[in-house]
Amino acid sequence: MNFMTTTMFAPRIWGFDPSTPEVRIARQSGWRMADILWEYLMEQANVAWTQDDSARAAWGFRRAAWAARLFFAKDDLRHATVMVNQGICAQARGKMTRAQRCFAKALVCWDAHSERALADIQIAPRARSSLFHLRMEARHRATYHANMQLRLSKISAEVRAAVAALADGNTAECRLFSRWRGEKPNVFDDTRKILGACLLIIDADGV
Repeated sequence: MNFMTTTMFAPRIWGFDPSTPEVRIARQSGWRMADILWEYLMEQANVAWTQDDSARAAWGFRRAAWAARLFFAKDDLRHATVMVNQGICAQARGKMTRAQRCFAKALVCWDAHSERALADIQIAPRARSSLFHLRMEARHRATYHANMQLRLSKISAEVRAAVAALADGNTAECRLFSRWRGEKPNVFDDTRKILGACLLIIDADGV
């Protein structure tokens, strides 16, 4: 079954409405339906966790994992994101062997593919409050891109350290999903995918 077929039944299968204005904007920006669906499922699962509904959260992360396996390349960092969350869910249920296996796989994925993902990132122009700022961004595009890549690299390194801590049986002392709520870009480009991969992870204090 291809993705367009599955999205015809999205409200029933995924709990996802593909006809919203945000979905239309994302599609016009070049995002695939799979990208939109994955982000939606991960957001909903994280919200469920914050509401102490661990069963609904675990089910949401499983569906996000299915979507990733069906539609994403094997080197996509979003596979690692799902595995971290599944590991945290397993840890909360006392299934420590499964949790450690998830964390270890996520760490391998992150180490193998994060550098390439950041190097290949495509950054779309941002909406600016004035023509002056728009012209400044256009004039200094290379510097803007370099600064954005540096910022994302720092976030990626922080997430990598958090996953490594979990894999070692320690606590990941950082907040991630709560930051996503504040830092989610309003444009649909690669920065949003990378930030999603980094920040759509259960907050450390939610374990």
